[in-house]
Amino acid sequence: MALMITDECINCDVCEPECPNEAIFLGPEIYQIDPHKCTECVGHFDEPQCVQVCPVACIPKHPGFAEDRETLMQKYLRLTSPSSAPRP
Repeated sequence: MALMITDECINCDVCEPECPNEAIFLGPEIYQIDPHKCTECVGHFDEPQCVQVCPVACIPKHPGFAEDRETLMQKYLRLTSPSSAPRP
């Protein structure tokens, strides 16, 4: 599953730089997570880094994006493949 940020977010700015997939961004009111980029840090870390640093525990699994570990790993591989890198 991808993760999501709930409205309990206090915009503390600690989660965004921790995301290895650059899936976290500042939305109109609070930070948000792009579920198409979120791998729950599978492929990078053992635990989701945003969840580890969040001081208010407002980052649950996104119920609309049910993905198992294998699917998250495939997403990680797709996101990190050389063909997905931006070209100069």
